[in-house]
Amino acid sequence: MTYYQPEPAYTHGSQPKVGILLANLGTPDAPTAKALRPYLQQFLMDRRVVEIPRFIWCWILHCIILVIRPKKSAEKYASVWTDQGSPLMVYAQQQKTLLQQSLAKHINSPLAVELGMTYGNPSMKSAIDSLKAQGCDRILVFPLYPQYAASSTAAALDAVWRVLLKMRNVPAIRTIKHYHDHPLYIQALASHIKAYWQQHGQPEKLVMSFHGVPKFHLMKGDPYHCECHKTGRLLAEALGLSKDQYQIAFQSRFGRQEWLQPYLANTLDALGKQQIKRIDVVCPGFSSDCLETLEEIAMEGKHLFQSVGGGDYHYIPALNSEAVWIEAMRDIALEHLQGWVSNEFDSAKAAAEAQASKQHALAMGAEK
Repeated sequence: MTYYQPEPAYTHGSQPKVGILLANLGTPDAPTAKALRPYLQQFLMDRRVVEIPRFIWCWILHCIILVIRPKKSAEKYASVWTDQGSPLMVYAQQQKTLLQQSLAKHINSPLAVELGMTYGNPSMKSAIDSLKAQGCDRILVFPLYPQYAASSTAAALDAVWRVLLKMRNVPAIRTIKHYHDHPLYIQALASHIKAYWQQHGQPEKLVMSFHGVPKFHLMKGDPYHCECHKTGRLLAEALGLSKDQYQIAFQSRFGRQEWLQPYLANTLDALGKQQIKRIDVVCPGFSSDCLETLEEIAMEGKHLFQSVGGGDYHYIPALNSEAVWIEAMRDIALEHLQGWVSNEFDSAKAAAEAQASKQHALAMGAEK
């Protein structure tokens, strides 16, 4: 049995394309315990996500977590599931389609966009296989994580490298590490929040909540904590907020070890006890709404804040498929595609050159 996977059929004279691989975390196929179990196993067995020694963690995962957690997680997923499926998947597919359409209006070069998930479906392998089947010999990997973290961005890149390791004809690869301080990203966030405030009014305090990670990640060199704070500072400046009008916090703590602080739960508890009349919560680390933002932040967060005396609570949705975000995605991608794509691409000339190349190859003995 060969180690390398089969290559797609090649025809001389085919025009090569550039591919963009939008990479995101992933989602179960259905809001059921049966669907959650393999998804959670794949996610929680990633060394990027859980750095506990394997012989200890495997016992905890298989004997406790995968026995108890799938049913509870399935109930939470069911509370946010849509007729079209998982919110994250719905928005990610919209981003893929809209990004390709936007790019097609700005460049003439042949280009394809696919979506790949670190965990679950569509997998990184299916996305890369699809791009190669479409003739892409150059691929830009675009992780949809504004702030770099080993447990998110690096995990997505690991999934890409695992596919390439078993590929005989490896495409050229470029990656986007982060865009936490990119002016277009900050501008998109600010514009989105201002539009929300124009419709719903402005709160006493804006809470910017980011996904949490264990504190030792920071101590060992992960830049995530710093990048979150930079995003928060730049966003506050773009919104014209003073230091007492916003606060940064971290959500989704898991286990007993110390995670990045301040914890969102503690922050909401404190603000609620101060009887703040209204707070808005936004999650600038998420390109798409998902279980974490829609259930933990929008639902659980509201309950926590109001149960201790807080007033109005608004969750500001993620950028999702907003036009301002699609435009920012397009321009960020184009910055990393320089030299690979062009407005001056001449399809007729390229087709003629490809045909000439094919005739030359056939004359040299090629079969097709």
